[in-house]
Amino acid sequence: MENVNVGANSLAYIALVSWPLVALYLYSKLPVTQATIWTILGGFLLLPVGFDIKFKLIPAFTKYSVSSLAALLGCVIYTRRLPRFFQSFGLVEVMLLIVIFGPFVTAMLNGDPIQVGRTFLPGVGAHDAGAAAIAEAIDILPFVIARQYLRSAEDNAQILRIMVIAGLAYSIPVLFELRMSPQLNIWVYGYMPDSFLQEERGSGYRAIVFVGLGLTVAIFSMTTAVAAASLWRTRTSVGRFPLGAITAYLSLVVVLCKSLGSLVYCAAAVPLVRWGSPRLQVRVASVLVIVALAYPMLRATGLFPTTTMVEVARAVSQDRGNSLNLRFSQEDQLLAHALERPLFGWGRYGRNRLFNGWQGGSSSITDGFWIIILGVYGLAGFAATFGLIALPVFRAARALKFAETIREREHLAALAVINAVTMIDQLPNASFSNWNWLLVGALLGRAEQLRTARSQMVGLQHPRPLAGRLSS
Repeated sequence: MENVNVGANSLAYIALVSWPLVALYLYSKLPVTQATIWTILGGFLLLPVGFDIKFKLIPAFTKYSVSSLAALLGCVIYTRRLPRFFQSFGLVEVMLLIVIFGPFVTAMLNGDPIQVGRTFLPGVGAHDAGAAAIAEAIDILPFVIARQYLRSAEDNAQILRIMVIAGLAYSIPVLFELRMSPQLNIWVYGYMPDSFLQEERGSGYRAIVFVGLGLTVAIFSMTTAVAAASLWRTRTSVGRFPLGAITAYLSLVVVLCKSLGSLVYCAAAVPLVRWGSPRLQVRVASVLVIVALAYPMLRATGLFPTTTMVEVARAVSQDRGNSLNLRFSQEDQLLAHALERPLFGWGRYGRNRLFNGWQGGSSSITDGFWIIILGVYGLAGFAATFGLIALPVFRAARALKFAETIREREHLAALAVINAVTMIDQLPNASFSNWNWLLVGALLGRAEQLRTARSQMVGLQHPRPLAGRLSS
């Protein structure tokens, strides 16, 4: 997105600066778990997007970093302890270390400047690495917080319930913009976060509200419909409306959002969560995250069926097919460039992009989150980032049998499906936010809690012999 600070009004500054106060109010009125969910989700849905407050030597404050830091502040004040980044030393901790400290290795390998025509891209220095490491640590905060504080079965149910409530509330401005065009961000914060033309679809529009892109609104609406399907299955109430009607309504909102990808996800995930067994759900989720993890290799080796997918898209719409073909073509070029420095990438400043001509303008369209991470931080960064998203799904699949009630299993499986579908969506799009990190951390926290409880139960049922304990 373009820098929008020049066009933003004073309310954009006030909203961003005051969000920690809003968060502290929520923590004073709600349990820590609910306040944490609302602080992150509320910031994602309501704060100005593409807007930041920047000070020298530290990363910019955006809607994502401010809401994450506000949640950290609330948790520290009301639990009287800091969340732990490293709860033990296992695979999760290794990936966290790579995500946070990998930028230093990237910087060491990218000290050379790049000159393309009139465009000059500086080398990556130690200061840049430090700023990137701080930014990565803040990005991952919701994952760390949720892993520690959102670990119970009731926390999983609470997340799904709040998602449905937020989806219902947010559908009002979404429907307004679908009819009247995306105007709310302009009216409230004084600027358009992205190209107005990009949100035109046929004779209508996509809604962006305060999240910046119509595709992001669509994928969020899809997750709320899946959450409603899970609550419908478990007969978990949300107000007085029947859950079947709520699920149908939120699914209709997805249809109206005019995003083919989100519509396909919704058509597949809602019936799966409503009628498929929890075991089937986690198996499907596991397959999806395996595909996402293998995607760079499949693209590099030519095994991914890009030609077939373009032909199918063109059968639906010539424009969609051409757009998909352009995206695959851009991915081919960016992937070839990324593999020139495969392990730790090219670093920031747009060094992961391609430039051409004397003017040195960028010729790259970097839509997918995966290709951005791969280009900037290499295979190590991709494996760590996408590994952190995928691992909770695998661990939830293994921990499913330890859940004590059917309701717990169904909510755990639904959360795994939501995370897996979101991960798949990061192949064509780059919409992964601090809200998504919170969902990933909550899934991992619950899976770890179930395995810990199981281990303790087994230990009580089969205690070690006294002689063995004394000898050790």
